[in-house]
Amino acid sequence: MVPSRMPQPELIIVSNRGPLSFAHDDSGALVPTRGGGGLVTSLGPAVAEVGGTWIASAITDADREAAAQGVVEAQGFRLRSLVVEPDAYRLFYDVVANATLWFLHHNLMDLARRPRIDRRWREAWEGYRAVNAAFAEAVVEEAGDSATVLVHDYHLSLLGAALAEKRPDLATAHFHHTPFVEPTGLRVLPDDVATELLDGLAGHRACGFHSARWAAGFEASARSVLDRVPPTFVAPATVDADEVTRAKESPDAAQRLAALDAAVGDRMVIARVDRIELSKNILRGFHAYDELLATRPEWRERVVFVARVYPSREGLAEYLAYRQEVEALVDVINDRWGRPGWAPILLDTADDFPGSLAVLRRYDVLLVNPVRDGLNLVASEGAVANERDGVLVLSSEAGSWAELGPFAVGINPFDVSGTAEALDEALSMDRAARAGQAAALRQAVCRRTPRDWLDEQVRAAHTAPPAR
Repeated sequence: MVPSRMPQPELIIVSNRGPLSFAHDDSGALVPTRGGGGLVTSLGPAVAEVGGTWIASAITDADREAAAQGVVEAQGFRLRSLVVEPDAYRLFYDVVANATLWFLHHNLMDLARRPRIDRRWREAWEGYRAVNAAFAEAVVEEAGDSATVLVHDYHLSLLGAALAEKRPDLATAHFHHTPFVEPTGLRVLPDDVATELLDGLAGHRACGFHSARWAAGFEASARSVLDRVPPTFVAPATVDADEVTRAKESPDAAQRLAALDAAVGDRMVIARVDRIELSKNILRGFHAYDELLATRPEWRERVVFVARVYPSREGLAEYLAYRQEVEALVDVINDRWGRPGWAPILLDTADDFPGSLAVLRRYDVLLVNPVRDGLNLVASEGAVANERDGVLVLSSEAGSWAELGPFAVGINPFDVSGTAEALDEALSMDRAARAGQAAALRQAVCRRTPRDWLDEQVRAAHTAPPAR
């Protein structure tokens, strides 16, 4: 039985990054363009369909200029941009959201060195509070009576408590796009901070996650800190298959595909499309390929690893260093195994969506090997875009594992030798097996739509009891 569409009272979406970004054209006029990121990719089409207001940060100078003009309506979106003073935003975004909460939820803390909860960090926490409070005030101003408010991601973990106090009439849900730290990991935060963080999330009527595993982590942490378990729901995001298909057939994507075909010829392609980000496990993926070439010499000159990975968060030293490690390792592998006319790895660090779609169309094997990931939409986008019955090699630590694991070659992302063996298995799979697995994977991805995902969030906000 297909669930009925939820009625849409006034809908408010709240996130740090919005569905539109702004730039100046040649005449100096402000021009809106579609924002990037997984949230806009997965939720944007549904919000544009049903209507509603999106509240998000004005991040660039052009965004702030657009915010001064008030609410902007463009490309099917109604956007209210929240202007935060740049130094306060840096404390909120760089120090707390990214350098602390992101590392915490992904189990990436180098505990010998971080976190360092000192006076400066406490100042940053005050900045995080202030930005969350500013978002709460914007929601209070914008939302009509009994509106539905869907708050997205770890940047805005404190909104629920404020909204429950100021506007108990609102039906609110928070959706966490990352994993959620378990109680042992949460202990690195001071008790008062952990309590405030969990209280903020528990102020919503329900908290949603891409995977039951991440919901269980939140429930365990809430039980440990608050001695109660707020309502949760599991609703993995999905891609708009029609939109991916239209985009992959665009002239820009076709041009990139022709260039890629010319570069790789008739060789098989192992591919990855990622941000250069610590949780994505890019280094171990290349080490596994290096081991594949060392232990399976028959693949030398017959396969190319096409990696379209683009920089992320380079304001953080760890990310800049990681990019340098990635580039250096690619040079080492290409020097070790390369032959005239064959570069083992083709690395492209441009943030180029049509180029990424070309890679997804062309792969024979797609490597998605995060050490820990809330979902990972690349696996889903690849299933829709691919035209060669490509095989998915998928980490069991990706949130998408629960849905897509049965149709993939599974790996432990820390096991380099195991990943090399999985790549060999995927490259060697016979045509019939590849076709059957690819068809099942595509069917699993297309079973739900972005509208279904939006409806699941709205339903959770309305069916859960009001937060205490």
